[in-house]
This record gives sequence, C-alpha cells and structure tokens, in this order.
Amino acid sequence: MRPLRLHPDRALPAEPGVRDIARRIYSQTAELPLVCMHGHMDSAVLASDQPFSDPAELLVIPDHYVTRMLVSQGVNLDALGVPRLDGGPVEADPRAIWRLFCTHWPLFRATPSRYWIEHELAEVLGLDVQPDEDSADLLYDQIAERLASAEFRPRALLQRFGIELLATTDPATSDLRRHAELHRDGLAQVIPTFRPDALVHVRHPDWLEQLALLGKLSGEDAGSYPGYLAALAQRRQAFVAAGALATDHGHLTADTQPLEPAAAAAIFDAALQGRADPAAEAAFAAHMLFEMARMSCDDGLVMQIHPGVLRDHDPAMHALRGPDKGFDIPVRTEFTRALQPLLAAFGRDPRFRLVLFAVDETAYSRELAPIAGVYPAVRLGAPWWFLDSPDGMRRFRESVTETAGFANTSGFVDDTRAFLSIPARHDLARRIDAGYLARLVAEHRLDEDEAALTAVDLAYHLPRAAYARRSRQIGSGWSSRHAG
Repeated sequence: MRPLRLHPDRALPAEPGVRDIARRIYSQTAELPLVCMHGHMDSAVLASDQPFSDPAELLVIPDHYVTRMLVSQGVNLDALGVPRLDGGPVEADPRAIWRLFCTHWPLFRATPSRYWIEHELAEVLGLDVQPDEDSADLLYDQIAERLASAEFRPRALLQRFGIELLATTDPATSDLRRHAELHRDGLAQVIPTFRPDALVHVRHPDWLEQLALLGKLSGEDAGSYPGYLAALAQRRQAFVAAGALATDHGHLTADTQPLEPAAAAAIFDAALQGRADPAAEAAFAAHMLFEMARMSCDDGLVMQIHPGVLRDHDPAMHALRGPDKGFDIPVRTEFTRALQPLLAAFGRDPRFRLVLFAVDETAYSRELAPIAGVYPAVRLGAPWWFLDSPDGMRRFRESVTETAGFANTSGFVDDTRAFLSIPARHDLARRIDAGYLARLVAEHRLDEDEAALTAVDLAYHLPRAAYARRSRQIGSGWSSRHAG
C-alpha cells in the first residue's frame, strides 16, 4: 500500500524564492472562513442531518467529475451504481463500487479530482493510505467507521469546515421548505439561489409541468405571458425572503437580446401548444435573461450567467440516466455582442450586479476582462467546471488581471456537488492565488504586504461583496486598506 501524505507546499510555486513568499501569503488565508456562494449541496441533506450512507455514495456516485473519467476508460455507469431512469438494475453493493473506483485511481493522476479527493481522505477523514486495489477494503472500512460518528454528520462538518455562508442552487419552483427548517434550527448561513432554467427554456421536457407548479406556488396565472412574468417575480421575492442573494442561469449562449412584449407572448403561447421551434426557444431564452436582469434591478438579487456548455451531449445517455452524468461538453462562447443589450440597459445601473462564468478560456482576455474592466455592474466569476483546476486558475489570473484587476472578480466560487470537497477546493484556490501574487512580489510589481491583503480579499472579502444584494451593499467591497 502506498502512503498518503499531503505535502505542505502542494500547488505552490516550484522556484524556492517565490515559494517562500507564497508560503507567507498563503498563511494569511489558510484559516479564513469559507464563503461558498455557488454550489449544488442539497439542502435536504443538511436539514435531515442524517449520516452519509457509505463511501461510494459520498465520494463516487454523485460526482460527475469522477464518473466521467471512469466512463472514458470503459467503465459502465451501471457498475458505478448510477441510477437509471427506467429503474433498471445497477450495482447495489457500495463496497464493489468503491473497489472499482480504487482500482482505477491511477486515471486521476494530475487531475483536480485527485487533488480534492486526496485532501478529503487525508485532511477531512484522517486517512494515510492511497486508494488502490490492495487498500480498497481497508479504506472503505475506515471511511464507513468515520461516517457513522456524530462528528461526520452534515451539520457538524458545516461547522468544522468553517463555512460562513453556503448558497445552494434551487429551481424556481422549489417550495424552500428545507431552507425554512434550517433557518428555524439556527442555520441561517445556508441560503437558496434562484435558478429558473426549466421555466425559461420553453422546449424543456418538463416545461408545462414546471409552469403549472409555478402558478400553484405563486398564486399567479402562469398560463399567460404577463402572469408568467408576475409569477417569476413573486417566486424571486420568496427566495429573497428565504435569504437568497443570487440567481443562476445555465444557458447555451450568453445572448441577451430582448423581444418586444408581443413577440415574447407569441412564443410563450406557441410553447403552450407545443409549437415553439428551436429558434423561438433560443430567442425566448435570450429575452428572459434580459428580463431576469430587469428583475434583479428591482429585487437586488445578483445575477449569475453560466453559458457555453452543450448539456447532455450524448442523447442516449441522457434518456437512460438523466442530466448531470458527465456528458456536458463546452462550446466556443461569444460574450461581447451577446451581452451588449443587457449591459447597455443595466451595466451602469447601481442596482444591478452580474457575475459572469466561462468555460471558454479564449474569451478571458479578449472579451470578459475588458467587459468587467469597464462596466461597474460586472464581476468575473472564478474558473468554473473544466477550468476549476490548478493550471486553469493560474491561467485565469494571468489572462484577466492586467485588464480587470482583482477587484472586478468574484473571489473563489466552488460550484461543487461533493460536500467533502468544499474545503479542498477553497484551499487549492488560496494556494494558487498565493503563488500568483508571490510572483508579482518577486518581480517587484507588488509589495508583499499588498499581496497578502489582496489574497485575503480574494479568499473572503470579494465573494462577500460580489454577492451582496445591491439594495444592501455599501461601497465596492474592495478593502479601504488598499487606498493610498
């Protein structure tokens, strides 16, 4: 069995002089609270506070970062216990699933998944052996023993991780019952995020069902276009009352071209009759991004846009397994023209805040940094999904900082579905930022005290400021310590 030992300098610069500076900068952020403004943690898990069931269910089955790599090497999702929509049989023995994962551990060399899982195993679970075929059963038993103890229940981990704020992602038709339970139990740091995707893409297979539920929850006539808009506005207010700070929009493109109200209503009515074609659906989705921005000016919710991913690239896999199974593939994304209508209308409005994410790195320096570097409403979100990696984070800083600076970014946003990986992801981001800032110090482009202050801002102050509801925000959030 190979020992598992995390090097204290992991992900810091290799050059000794720069590494020494990076160590000092990282020490200023390592113990800061975690501000988790975008993720996919299920609020029901925290509300029920039941023990995690087993190592496979915790670390393998729900993590599409993990399963997609295994699938790429010929492992069937049935063997990994990933459920089928038709209820067909899949592997039900969690130990067998865990053994399969451990046997394929070499596949994760140099991937962010390996970094996160090693952190989870060593730092969170206190284990000292690497996964492999020989250690699989030992690790399974050790993890299962820990998961059975009270200190590894979800709420205990929430406190242990130092999570000051945790935003979940919730459909617009969520009744928010679990969040209400959490607030009654004193866990007001867990807040929802409003995601209306299933309601703005009118060819979504569940659109009519979601529309009916929207009407029921809001009390509005969601079967008419004006009533639909009123119902969405009402649901946004319900999210605000539950503590929400943001909305989230996962569109294929960043198009925000508005429609005339009559044209939007015509597409809506056609969709009710099943007659909306793909072009009409795309036009309506773009229009609704514009409408969501308008609503954000009214209710203060920060708007997040995550464009540029072709979801469910394999139709057969989607039909068999449903969404979020690893078959989402990035596409080239255009932002400058696509966002112009929205930014022309709201980009300088002090009531509006837009956080932009991308998986197309070519847009960083060409489009996104210049947009964030001039429009007061815009902040650049952290490297997301396929770029949520050591080198991806470095390239992000190198691509955007000279044009957008630090203050026009959101700080780190972890976007995780794996609860135990949250501290690992934040730790990695803090190490990468420390390394980038250390290089600026070594090149005499920044004083070390400024670099340390900047690292703290990136890790803590900027996420709080970027996601503050605009009606409540005071100032820019960029610390006055930097003045002068």
